[in-house]
Amino acid sequence: MIPSTHLGAYWHLFHANRPFLLFGFLMLFVSSAGQTFFIGVFGPAIRADFGLSHTEWGAIYLAGTLVSALALTWTGSVIDRMRLKQFSTLVAIGLIIACIVMALTPSPIFLAVSIFLLRQTGQGLSSHTGLTATARHFTEGRGKAIAIVGLGFAVSQATLPVIVVQSIDTFGWRNTYLIVAAVLAVVLIPAIRLLLKHHSDDHLRIAGTDAPTELIASVTRSQVLRDWRFYLLMPAILAPSFIDTAMFFHHPATAAAKGWSLTWVTGSYWAYSFGAVAAAILAGPIIDKISARRTLPVMLLPLMASMIVLAFGESEIWVLPYLILIGLTGGISSTAVTALSAELYGARHLGSIKSMVVALQVFASALGPVTMGLMMDNGLSIPDIALTMTAYSIVASVILIVGLRLYRTSAT
Repeated sequence: MIPSTHLGAYWHLFHANRPFLLFGFLMLFVSSAGQTFFIGVFGPAIRADFGLSHTEWGAIYLAGTLVSALALTWTGSVIDRMRLKQFSTLVAIGLIIACIVMALTPSPIFLAVSIFLLRQTGQGLSSHTGLTATARHFTEGRGKAIAIVGLGFAVSQATLPVIVVQSIDTFGWRNTYLIVAAVLAVVLIPAIRLLLKHHSDDHLRIAGTDAPTELIASVTRSQVLRDWRFYLLMPAILAPSFIDTAMFFHHPATAAAKGWSLTWVTGSYWAYSFGAVAAAILAGPIIDKISARRTLPVMLLPLMASMIVLAFGESEIWVLPYLILIGLTGGISSTAVTALSAELYGARHLGSIKSMVVALQVFASALGPVTMGLMMDNGLSIPDIALTMTAYSIVASVILIVGLRLYRTSAT
């Protein structure tokens, strides 16, 4: 149960900042067009159209995602130097173009370009814009604000896969992406301009006040990169992107190995969203009260439990707790990692720093599917892989705790 006091705090925050929070929600919702769970639904139709093997499709996906990660370190930092309305409009236009290019892709080479564009504008810039703008805009209630906009991703994951499967069956995969492009053109760009109509673009503004200065000193991206403590945080922060993407990308193989219906697995994605929403809503007030630094160490515990469920669960019913537990980590991660960046490094250069972290997460999401594919090709079973991921998460969590304590020590 979610405490009524928490729900009241959420409602008060949303009521006072409705247009801005709806903007953030919308940006995370539309990022789904470039997310793995969305693109993965198109996989069988795309492979059949181009005659691709699982390995070839995975390699194309890896190439497009890796290039997107490299580009994001620059494209994501532009949000620090541009008005939010202009930046988000350009991102929206880019996402529309990416969907059209995907629909018209004539060959596997162009398919890699299409994947790059979708990953760059969808998974990368759309989610980066919503989360970075929210973390920068709020100091009081930052955790709750990030949790609210994060619902956009959870809602899209709960609803869109089933809709897209139906659309592909009815209209074909190419026409489905054209439909997505048309909807984005009609809805997204006007919504951005409406919701940001009164946004001030003062990067130092604290929501609900006129405070002209930040609560902590800001540091630049280059300073972060020279701080060795930053690298102690990365194994755990990147774990959800690495493991979740690998699992979702290879759900067809997992379902086959477990004897589960793929329709049942993909139709149960709502369970992931349920876990993500619940975790984000609960984590928001906790982060506001005790800080993201103290919240983050528990982030991977549900993910470890999900991998244990996957390793030993045999009946199809285990799909539900498996997905709920992954979602719990996803909800904590999306809320706490963004808040942590603002807590540790300040708001002035947050876009530049957050784009670097997002780029690393995109890079990890690219390595996940190919790493799991190699593990399967070398004879590792799904339970073996799940337990390996559990061991990695344990080690990463220990390193994370050490890194966060070093940050806390230096601040006192």
